[in-house]
Amino acid sequence: MRALLPADDDLDDDGLAARYAYPDALGAPYVRVSFVASADGASSVGGSSEGLTGAADRRVFRLLRRLADVVLVGAGTVRAEDYRGVRGSTPAPIAVVTGSADLDPGSRLFTDTRVPPIVLTQESAPADRRQRLAVAGADVVVLPRLTPDVLLAELARRGLHRVLCEGGPALVGDLVAADAVDELCLTVAPLLVGGPAGRVAAGPGSEHRHRLDLVDVLTEEDALLVRYRRAHDATPTG
Repeated sequence: MRALLPADDDLDDDGLAARYAYPDALGAPYVRVSFVASADGASSVGGSSEGLTGAADRRVFRLLRRLADVVLVGAGTVRAEDYRGVRGSTPAPIAVVTGSADLDPGSRLFTDTRVPPIVLTQESAPADRRQRLAVAGADVVVLPRLTPDVLLAELARRGLHRVLCEGGPALVGDLVAADAVDELCLTVAPLLVGGPAGRVAAGPGSEHRHRLDLVDVLTEEDALLVRYRRAHDATPTG
């Protein structure tokens, strides 16, 4: 057992970016999942993660977006968090996974953005909804199914290999079940929440266990920022 604190390095933006850099020369999607949770495991407060975030988490959140080629997120999270589109110098488009195409074309995702969002949906989504999103400026993509292999293949086809997944729990649960998560960036907020809040990953199927290696631990204002990477030599069970 090793003590990780106290730390004596004060990371500037360049140093932080170097620690969180994606692997070089990616030939396929590398999936990084980013989440914030309370010290007792709650992934939201009142249905949103806003009550859990702090200065350290927001700093890393912005950095991870700058480093990514695409931000992958489920429609439920887009609605709950009132997502807006890409702003500032961040070029990565937001790719929303939605089986129903139930998104508001008047929301900030479409009206407050420099880069059109990608809507990943399927043929069963009502055609009029798909059309409204296309008129609002979305790049609407109809896929045969919304499973991790198909979603990541579409991103790879576009050359979007540095994938940042921001949830929600069902989408992350699907990625975990498919053993498609390469890295987990988790901010542990110094809060006890209790109540009915869910986990960062969830799903109706059986449990899956995939071994991770701890590669980074940072702290600021009592928040703990940990980064885990898939252990490639481990055999998944479950």
